[in-house]
Amino acid sequence: MVLVGSHGEIEKDGSNDEVVVDYRGNPVDKSRTGGWLAAGLILGCEFSERICVVGISMNLVTYLVGNLHISAAKSATIVTNFMGTLNLLGLLGGFLADAKLSRYVTVAISASITALGVILLTLATTIPSMRPPLCDDYRRQHHECIEANDRQLALLYAALYTIALGGGGIKSNVSGFGSDQFDIKDPKEEKAMIFFFNRFYFGVSIGSLFSVIVLVYVQDNVGRGWGYGISAGTMVIAVAVLLCGTPWYRFKKPQGSPLTAKGSLHKKIKCLDKAAVLDDGCFAGTMSKDDRWIVSTVTQVEEVKMIVKLLPIWSTCILFWTIYSQMTTFTVHQATIMHRTVSSFVIPAGSFSSFLIATILLFTSLNEKVFIPLSRKLTHNVQGITSLQRIGIGLVFSIAAMVGAAIVEKERREIAVQKEVKISAFWLLIQFFLVGTGEAFAYVGQLEFFIREAPDRMKSMSTGLFLSTISMGFFVSSLLVSIVDHVTGQSWLRSNLNEGKLNNFYWLLAMLGFLNLVVFLILASRHQYRRQLAGEKELESLDDVEKMASIKSMEIVEP
Repeated sequence: MVLVGSHGEIEKDGSNDEVVVDYRGNPVDKSRTGGWLAAGLILGCEFSERICVVGISMNLVTYLVGNLHISAAKSATIVTNFMGTLNLLGLLGGFLADAKLSRYVTVAISASITALGVILLTLATTIPSMRPPLCDDYRRQHHECIEANDRQLALLYAALYTIALGGGGIKSNVSGFGSDQFDIKDPKEEKAMIFFFNRFYFGVSIGSLFSVIVLVYVQDNVGRGWGYGISAGTMVIAVAVLLCGTPWYRFKKPQGSPLTAKGSLHKKIKCLDKAAVLDDGCFAGTMSKDDRWIVSTVTQVEEVKMIVKLLPIWSTCILFWTIYSQMTTFTVHQATIMHRTVSSFVIPAGSFSSFLIATILLFTSLNEKVFIPLSRKLTHNVQGITSLQRIGIGLVFSIAAMVGAAIVEKERREIAVQKEVKISAFWLLIQFFLVGTGEAFAYVGQLEFFIREAPDRMKSMSTGLFLSTISMGFFVSSLLVSIVDHVTGQSWLRSNLNEGKLNNFYWLLAMLGFLNLVVFLILASRHQYRRQLAGEKELESLDDVEKMASIKSMEIVEP
């Protein structure tokens, strides 16, 4: 049914009948709301979030080791725990948006929290009392540097996890809120939305490049306070722009999450597992005839089952991000003790991450312009490369990256110890290139897989599920570092890499990556996509279950 108000038609999402309104709650006027103007204002938050988070994560380890005199292993754990928490909180942000707050409110609150966190980080890195005494080269060589104490780290931790709280809410909702500004039933707007998604990741990567090239240089050569202060300023501006654009947005009210369905889910599963067979006994004694919630009960249970079926593939995506996390920790630490001078200019260690991002941009473009069209011709499949195939390719590249990293580190350490010569940091481009190529496939593949295979009503939640694989990857990295550090008696992972055996750690990751790939291939070969299942068994599709539930509920409610 279409309702007409003073501002035009109420727009509905065809998949789940979401009503779209303007900021006053009135039917939207499509000529005045949504489209690229609204989507562009929304993207400012994600652009700023990338500037803040990448500017922190890609260069934080140099501050922890160089200024706070924390060991390399502990510094890596701090960085990976921060990134893991940020991505894990994306799951919470998606859940809150779907279940209660709406994407707009969640993005606005999260962006404000992120701005506060970066301001705190600026203070934590500029107040002299928040750092231990300076340490010269002699004391550093004899391990006499004073490490930052708990009091000095307190403000730093508070800042990082405030940023993580806000960043998680932004990441899981901003793309969904941006896509809400387009009507998929309108051919012109549907085409614009596809363009929006294509440029979304490109814009995010541009923000990341700005961080690792400009902000990292400012942090190392001008001051941490200036570098983080610029990030804080961009986030404050992004919040102001987001709020000022409120009259131009289209809003979809949260419909609730299947995970918050009323009543005991387990008590209903036995009854609802009969799916198409809905008899009066299924509802007897549990709810009244007038309870309209009864219509969506079957759908909600089926949606939860769909999420559970994704977990095996979800678990095999984790190790890719464990390997990726090394690009923000030990690889950056390697760069600090390698030759980084070009002519008279010294490239900041953290800026080498720009090669990672450039590779991602390159292969994302090649995928869109070359690989996907070619694969469509070869396979006669509209999708070209399936989401699981993308993930598999990404896993292969991640294993190759760790093999290359292990070989380079072994050569670097031997030359540094035996000949006392620093090799060029450009050798690190091997692992940056391979991981970046892998991410171009794995990131898009995982995001597409979880959005397509998750329930339609859980757009933000499914994005959060994807982000949780990144989160767990960083947490697994922290766990592995702790285990390896303990088992090897701190002989592999040392602050002075020339005294350690970082190459052995890379070989360990390559071996784990190979075992993970084998498990993934087995699970992927058995996975059936939603459309495949719908084609094989029409009554199992959610649309048909909803229709049957609606018919049965009408029989119960109507006399």
